[in-house]
Amino acid sequence: MIVVIDYGIGNLGSAHKALVKIGAEAELVAEPRDLSGVDGIILPGVGSFGACVTALRSTGLESMVLGAVDERVPLLGICVGMQMLYEGSEESPEIPGLGLLEGRVRRLTGAPKIPHMSWNQIAYVNAGSESPLFDGLQEHSWFYFVHSFAAEVTADSIAVCDYGKGFTAAVSRGNIFGTQFHPEKSSVKGLSMLENFVKFCAQKASC
Repeated sequence: MIVVIDYGIGNLGSAHKALVKIGAEAELVAEPRDLSGVDGIILPGVGSFGACVTALRSTGLESMVLGAVDERVPLLGICVGMQMLYEGSEESPEIPGLGLLEGRVRRLTGAPKIPHMSWNQIAYVNAGSESPLFDGLQEHSWFYFVHSFAAEVTADSIAVCDYGKGFTAAVSRGNIFGTQFHPEKSSVKGLSMLENFVKFCAQKASC
């Protein structure tokens, strides 16, 4: 069972439909619940960092996300959902992030146009080619991005993208994953990546 966190903001419907399309058992969850039977969690996000974090906290679902991490349930943040995993963002400097990853989210600099709203290629870093998230996906695959802010490149980055200046396109630390791009909007490559996440969740659940 893959749970999509429904805190009232984000690409909830499309993320859920993409999971159903690849044959995954998926459920939208709008209230905190027990993690028994939950094999993986997806945290989507669209809009501003501050609005997303505030909404997540006001629904009480932050505790479910943090609890999943404590229990080593795989977590995948998508777009602003990935940004929320960090300590904070220049977009909403007064609002702290979840602090699951070190570093901050910053406004894109040197970009030809803001927001970055287009297909773009990724390049693997820090053994990203060995990540279960990208199993079977060639380097320089194309994914769809929609954002004006992005995370710094750190030791947790497993893929980067160049848009005026390099930024983190995907991240991984233990059972925590994140993508700045939208896999649910990235055609075959994106669905393959979601399949990889579901497989990883199943493997962890069987251990």
